[in-house]
Amino acid sequence: MQDQNQEIYFVILMGTLLALLLVGFILAMFFLYQRKRQKQEQEMVRMKEEYEQEVLRSQLEIQETTLKTIAQELHDNIGQTLSVIKLWMSIAPIEKEHPAFEGVQNSKEMLHKVIREMADLTKSLHTDRISDIGLQEAINFDIASIRKTGLMEIEYEVQGDEFHFPEQKSIFLFRMYQEMMNNILKHSRANQVKVSIVYSEEYTFALTIRDNGVGFNMKQKKESTEGSSGLGLKSMRNRAKMIGANMSILSEPGKGTTITVALALNQLS
Repeated sequence: MQDQNQEIYFVILMGTLLALLLVGFILAMFFLYQRKRQKQEQEMVRMKEEYEQEVLRSQLEIQETTLKTIAQELHDNIGQTLSVIKLWMSIAPIEKEHPAFEGVQNSKEMLHKVIREMADLTKSLHTDRISDIGLQEAINFDIASIRKTGLMEIEYEVQGDEFHFPEQKSIFLFRMYQEMMNNILKHSRANQVKVSIVYSEEYTFALTIRDNGVGFNMKQKKESTEGSSGLGLKSMRNRAKMIGANMSILSEPGKGTTITVALALNQLS
């Protein structure tokens, strides 16, 4: 009888162990499946992000190539044509007493202004020039052009020693600056703008543009990407993402707008 009880206990014990082993095996397989699934999901997210980055990179490269082509065409074709017209007007045999003299002189001055402004536009569009003179000087040149219009007062300051960025970063940062200024000119109704560049330890580079314009509602702007200003903000965010920059926007209706683009030390390679 005792031997029979021991056999029953042994069978129960072995059955319990086998059941525990089976449960452990099932749990192990479940956790392995979950882990594999998480890895697959992470891999899918990574591949999606890489794909989106590559698509975005291609779009921005196409934009830059287009701008460069436009700049070259303006310089080589339209600029040359205007220069020839200016030359012909300068040698036109019109005496001061002629009724058309004053009109011709005014036309020559306007033509000279158009040629000068188109040359400035060509320089701002051409990516090679941005890389050659550097971001800081490219911004300084553009600000000088805007000041000539008399539309607004612009304060420009630089703190710290200039850092020369790789070509793509300097071009993208300059395009972001241009988009900020374009939005200010089109939508802000500002008459005072402050542009500052800071090279520091916390952020090796920070570009901040502050205006005293009408501002906007941040929540509404996030909910809507319609209109040129919405597309402009989206373009800036895309460029910031491409070069690993952080972009912050602070704005309230009636209190102006402040936009900062910052690049951390480990993002400058």
